Amino acid sequence: MTTPAPVEALGPLVVRTHPIDDPGDLIELLPTTPDALAWLNGGDGMVAWGAAVTFDTAGPHRFAQAQEWWQEIIASAVVRDEVGKRGTGLIAFGTFTFAGEPGSTLVVPEVVVGRKDGACWLTTIRPALNRDTPLVSTPINEPTAVSFEDGAVDSQKWQGIVASAIARIQAGQLDKVVLARTVEAQLDTALDVRAPISKLATEYRSCWTFLVDGFFGSTPEMLVRLDGGLVTSRVLAGTIRRTGDAERDLALAGTLAHSSKDLEEHEYAVRSVADALASHCTAMNVPEVPFVLHLPNVMHLATDVTGVLRDRSGLLSLVESLHPSAAVGGTPTSDALALIAEIEGFERGRYAGPVGWISASGDGEWGIGLRSGQVLDSGDRVRLYAGCGIVANSLPSDELAESEAKLVPVRTALTPRQ
Repeated sequence: MTTPAPVEALGPLVVRTHPIDDPGDLIELLPTTPDALAWLNGGDGMVAWGAAVTFDTAGPHRFAQAQEWWQEIIASAVVRDEVGKRGTGLIAFGTFTFAGEPGSTLVVPEVVVGRKDGACWLTTIRPALNRDTPLVSTPINEPTAVSFEDGAVDSQKWQGIVASAIARIQAGQLDKVVLARTVEAQLDTALDVRAPISKLATEYRSCWTFLVDGFFGSTPEMLVRLDGGLVTSRVLAGTIRRTGDAERDLALAGTLAHSSKDLEEHEYAVRSVADALASHCTAMNVPEVPFVLHLPNVMHLATDVTGVLRDRSGLLSLVESLHPSAAVGGTPTSDALALIAEIEGFERGRYAGPVGWISASGDGEWGIGLRSGQVLDSGDRVRLYAGCGIVANSLPSDELAESEAKLVPVRTALTPRQ
């Protein structure tokens, strides 16, 4: 994306939201253009396209810079909202890189179509008078052929990297580190990204399916949700692969719930989130025992941490405080991030960074960019990501198997239907 014009040069954004009849499949409304955006959960959510204005940033101050820019946009906008629900009126979609490398962006779209609890709406956002916006569904083009290969680090070398991290943890240098790997998908034609996100939204309804600037996936982990002062963060750490046999999976869920390795990994992640929210929230609830979240391909130990916002922190300030949690970085954070930079072997880009949306009211949802892929510039190649939490009693072969399980959602979504 190009550097945006200064806010004062744009003139005020004119925003109008009005109710519409249910448009059906939201994803089919998206154009097959790079400016397509989506945030979907349980059949509801929003799709959007166009770019009324964008903001690109990088570096350690990227969240604060984005928050400041967003406040300037809000202050100058002219809004007429006839629906008044979460996600109506002026909103922006965004994605932030994991470590501050280039690629963090906020996008205020020109058109948003949303559905929530039976209510449907259309929002137009333009630096001019609104004009009619016809909604047209178009068939989704499925990929016809795809091949996969190891990315920057092959699977054998990656197990060696995991082994070296385990040795450092056992030597007392740190408690936990999350190590990621990549897989490259080569398609025979340019990807219609609506195809994989349609499959993901259908198969992983309890997850949050996202698309921002070619970065897409279905994340099971909500970094932070702000709804009228109520703050929620879903923490996942500790994973076991499902077998497809109901009785066997039930037994595996019990094994996961009592696994000392997984409970240790989960405790680090929950503690990091609770500590980060404590400076912003009162009346916090941090459950002592996690529950087992069942997804089609894996099961996770999960904890929902909640609190009431006590200060005037913007949502992106909460995002900044929470990122990176121990679930995607490690413990202690500074030591884990240093080790990741030293041995992981590639830049994560947007993988494991925050992705989501924010409204003019301050409400919004930001997930962690997991179970994800980035469409590369060629359009016919996608980089897939997966990561695993490494602790003292981890085994490299088990971690490789776990990473393969986490690659299944996007790998399957890119694979042609039989």
